[in-house]
Amino acid sequence: MEFNFIAILVAALVPMILGFLWYGPMLFQNAWMKASGMTEEKIQSGNMPVIFGVSLLLAIILAFFTQFLVIHEMGVYGMTEGQLEGETAQAFLAEWAGKYRSFGHGAIHGAMAGVMFVFPLLAIINLFERKPFKLTLINAGYWVVVLAIMGSIISGWV
Repeated sequence: MEFNFIAILVAALVPMILGFLWYGPMLFQNAWMKASGMTEEKIQSGNMPVIFGVSLLLAIILAFFTQFLVIHEMGVYGMTEGQLEGETAQAFLAEWAGKYRSFGHGAIHGAMAGVMFVFPLLAIINLFERKPFKLTLINAGYWVVVLAIMGSIISGWV
């Protein structure tokens, strides 16, 4: 099982690129700012190099983990603790290896992770923080699309 580090790095850029569009004036900037209580002053007061640098590092970690969600052969690798020489592992890999390595398959699993993991987490946090449901939809929608694209890149880039 080899990691495609180039695909992981490209996928890690997706949150930055999509975030620029999603939270920008063309899409949800005004609605997001109102729902989150963000102001231009708060935006300008942040240390942008640190924010973007840490965000990129976290996106690399996310992309690295995403491959375990979208590439099923990783599950075999994990279950056998990397010992793929065994008869059972070899039989499974001979039968299934690469069959679900496509852009569409990765997109489905990425979107599912967004809907089934990210949305509930953000919804719970926003409920306790008394944030509007609109903010949950904006932020969760962003992550569903991001994870779908990341999953697509990681699964399909063979």
